[in-house]
Amino acid sequence: MRVPYVLKRKNYYRMKQLVFHPRITQLVILALTVSFLSGCSNSKQTKPTDTYTTGRIKLGIDDSYRLMMEAQLDVFTNIYNQASFDTIYNDETDIINLFLKDSIPAMIVSRPLTKQQSDALLSQRYVARTTVIGHDAIALILNKDNKTNQFLYDQVHDIFTGKISKWNQIDPKNNLGNISVVFDKQGSSNIRYFMDKFNLTKYPSNFGATKSNHEIINYVQTHKNAIGILSVNWISDPQDSVSNNFLSRIQVAGITSYAGSTSANTFYQPYQAYIVYKYYPFIRNIYFIDRQTYDGLASGLGAFLAGEKGQRIILRSGLVPATAPVTIVEIKH
Repeated sequence: MRVPYVLKRKNYYRMKQLVFHPRITQLVILALTVSFLSGCSNSKQTKPTDTYTTGRIKLGIDDSYRLMMEAQLDVFTNIYNQASFDTIYNDETDIINLFLKDSIPAMIVSRPLTKQQSDALLSQRYVARTTVIGHDAIALILNKDNKTNQFLYDQVHDIFTGKISKWNQIDPKNNLGNISVVFDKQGSSNIRYFMDKFNLTKYPSNFGATKSNHEIINYVQTHKNAIGILSVNWISDPQDSVSNNFLSRIQVAGITSYAGSTSANTFYQPYQAYIVYKYYPFIRNIYFIDRQTYDGLASGLGAFLAGEKGQRIILRSGLVPATAPVTIVEIKH
């Protein structure tokens, strides 16, 4: 049956209005434009701007490891002169928060991510790659004039729990009065280490934060009753002028190895040999963690730190490398 001509004309005009209606045409063009621009934007965001040995990235570093990492980055960028880093030195809490917010792709800290933090990254399709690059110790530093420079492990525990708050509780002959304990910042990995170690939720009222590791040294140097808490990296590099300057202004406490030890046991300072053999009680790992989804500059730096050159720099810094062999030489007097 043939369709009447009038009906065909009516359908034709209806189709014409549908296809060529100005409002619909504008919406279609706008949708296509947004889709195109969005595709271009995503393309720019996901395209890497760095490689294994070139480019520029942000790097978060726990301030405990500033001296060691300054040496590492100096060597790395001299070898690979097309690589550079925007370094952020701060307390551990701030650095990890920046990492979780994707403000930095890599960091050097003294603890791995928690399961909750790793799961949060996985939900965003990121996998945190974690590498132990070395071993560190936390030193207790004292004023040069303080004659009480050795502690039993249990005495350190009691200082942190508040049971010991005066010097004469450790040595009856010590008349320096109240013990004043200082650390670098509120979010410091150093105070967090002891709070985890001794299962504390808060520290005593005679504890206080300064603003930097430099200020810890200055405070201890000018206050005979003080104990300072800082990474041994700041006082252990014999080739670093800053480290040598600090060490000349304070003394480092010796501590027995374990809970229940007595004065008949040996007191150990945080030397490399005592970190290797775990005679010194307050040691921890140093972690390099990155979240890049490709083999970029973060991966290149991580490989360098774990490689021969990076491990030698860690050794030279007074810390203990994770993989390179350490030779212990016994010197007999």
